[in-house]
Amino acid sequence: MGILAGADTRLLVQGLTGREGTFHSEQMLAYGTQLVAGVTPGKGGTEHLGVPVYDTVAQAAASTGATASCIFVPAPYAGQAICEAADAGLELIVCITEGIPVADMLKAVAYVQARGSRLIGPNCPGLLTAGQTKIGIIPGHIAAPGRVGVISRSGTLTYEVVAGLTAAGLGLTTCAGIGGDPVLGSRFADLLPLFEADAETAAVVMIGEIGGTDEEDAAAVIAEMSTPVVGFISGRSAPEGKRMGHAGAIVSGGQGTAQSKIAALEAVGVPVPETIGEIIALVAARV
Repeated sequence: MGILAGADTRLLVQGLTGREGTFHSEQMLAYGTQLVAGVTPGKGGTEHLGVPVYDTVAQAAASTGATASCIFVPAPYAGQAICEAADAGLELIVCITEGIPVADMLKAVAYVQARGSRLIGPNCPGLLTAGQTKIGIIPGHIAAPGRVGVISRSGTLTYEVVAGLTAAGLGLTTCAGIGGDPVLGSRFADLLPLFEADAETAAVVMIGEIGGTDEEDAAAVIAEMSTPVVGFISGRSAPEGKRMGHAGAIVSGGQGTAQSKIAALEAVGVPVPETIGEIIALVAARV
């Protein structure tokens, strides 16, 4: 079953006709995603990849019944694109774009929350419910349906874990790549309860990284969960004060350290291995 998106999700892509939008929309269509519309201002009334294109999200949603959006809009305009999707009443908004100004995201996140939509991202690989739908850039061929949920701040490590679950025969319910920026639409603590409520998810892998307090906040939620969680924290050897990869992956003033996150997770019974290769065996012992 999975969380947030499934076979019945009707998707539109903002930025469908651009290079990135075109490439990844082809992959989504090939996976079986119901991609019903594209939005590119000035190109309304045309078709791209066999999909009708509209000038606005409101027009696309009204004409096609779209319930979700995937955004491949350049960074200077992506914040506005998120707000436009929320204005159109879309339930789910997945923003792949990286490099969006923090000030723009502060406004966009508040706007989305006020309108009751769910935002995943930005600067994320998106969402995939195995065998049903793919929204974003997660490679579809590495995911097979199964019983494990994955939620991650890291793109590349997400792919490693999903491929490992598939190879081990454990498979996936939903993989949610939430992104690693300082300002995000959804965090671990927001999505973990959805996995807990999903009857088909028997265990969850949570891939965190240094910086911020997301993992510590998640520990408080995990303490109330019955679904077992296996954790991982990347960036253990990162020097204090130096950004490592993601804008949110910075340790400063003793906060956001790998040690503090590992301690918080282990305190609520979450095993946190030192290497990514140990995750699959820990999950297999819990499903």
